Amino acid sequence: MTNSPEIPLSFSASRRSLLRALGAGVTGLGLAACGKLADDGAQATGSTLKIGFVSPRTGPAASFGEPDGYVLSLARKAFAGGLTIGGTRYDLQIIDRDGQSNPQRGAQVANDLINSDGVDLMLATSTPETVNPVSDACEAAGVPCISTVVPWEAWYFGRGAKPEDKQAFKYTYHFCFGVEQFHQAYTHLWPQVPTNKKVGVMWPNDSDGNAIRAALGPLLAKDGYTIVDPGAYTDGTNDFSAQIAKFKAEGVEIFNTFPIPPDFATFWRQAAQQGFRPKIAQIAKTGLFPSQVEALGDIGAGLASAAYWTPAYPYTSALTKVSSKELADGYQNEAGKQWNQQLGPSLALFDVAAAALQAVTDPKDRAAVAKAIGTLDVQTPVGRLQWGTGPNGNVVATPILGGQWVRTTGGKYPLDFVLCENSSDPNVPVAARLKAYGA
Repeated sequence: MTNSPEIPLSFSASRRSLLRALGAGVTGLGLAACGKLADDGAQATGSTLKIGFVSPRTGPAASFGEPDGYVLSLARKAFAGGLTIGGTRYDLQIIDRDGQSNPQRGAQVANDLINSDGVDLMLATSTPETVNPVSDACEAAGVPCISTVVPWEAWYFGRGAKPEDKQAFKYTYHFCFGVEQFHQAYTHLWPQVPTNKKVGVMWPNDSDGNAIRAALGPLLAKDGYTIVDPGAYTDGTNDFSAQIAKFKAEGVEIFNTFPIPPDFATFWRQAAQQGFRPKIAQIAKTGLFPSQVEALGDIGAGLASAAYWTPAYPYTSALTKVSSKELADGYQNEAGKQWNQQLGPSLALFDVAAAALQAVTDPKDRAAVAKAIGTLDVQTPVGRLQWGTGPNGNVVATPILGGQWVRTTGGKYPLDFVLCENSSDPNVPVAARLKAYGA
């Protein structure tokens, strides 16, 4: 991989070896039965099943919602014939709403879906600002809810659960990476670049930032990293001069942050202007999608991020039968945009939804559907999700893989996200590293 002249960060990468290893990693994994679509043999017709879907389509986290239209079209097509459950045919209706990246709005649309639309099952994705209030509304109303793309600690503990709780919630369930997955990815990637192991962190005063500060900081310290933390800042801060000055004074060579996208753009431009040039800039919650990085211009190349799904994943949606590669190709062809890693988990929500509804005799029985989610085993684009094997009864922890944004030469898109492997020992198979990530 060619180093960025802006950020002297260099990891070696091999998509082919990663794909081979990922493919080997799923050998023997069975697809969970999602039930069957309605056919001519259905003996009765039930009422319509309604699925609510809430994501940030506008606001600071709008980039997470970029592929929603395409994913929703795939799900609606798969559900077009309805579902047959226990000999009864049900029509399916998906009602999607924009949480506007705002907790108050997220709670409002969730309550509207529950009380006005009468949804039987709720799906929510992308950042605590959207997912947590939707989950809280569902828990209070007794509506089953499945969510993703919030570090699970920020979802579980951020909603009031305690570390000793084995299953704090009855109606709300979640699948996503957690702090341990970040820790494993970072401590695998960072040693590939010689540094003084001083990590300057910008962890905000929100659900994500507080969860990361409490758990990731101590883990990195145990591995010999010195954490330089200027303290929690408020989302929407527009002047980071004090943080930048501290990082420069402390000789920070690794930078890590979990900000809302506009805050990072502000910080990174100010860092460039003020001469803060870390050897590694590892970002999360932003820098995930091409649009976010391209918006930074020249200073976006070389940023390190993480992937919770890519087209290289050899997994297939149980509901739509669409492979990860087909999912990315279809989106690029239809939307005319570069693939976006949110495609995988968003489609996975509908895989889990279909399995949950068909795991019970009466899909209108909300308590029964919620209970069934806690025992599901479903194949999705992000891998096999098995509730009951995670850190607690409400959560399945999923892996993340490290990578870097690099400039392309002659490609269709100006930047490409390249998955990284350890160049220090090429004899170690990628599968072993993926296992360490939790795959």
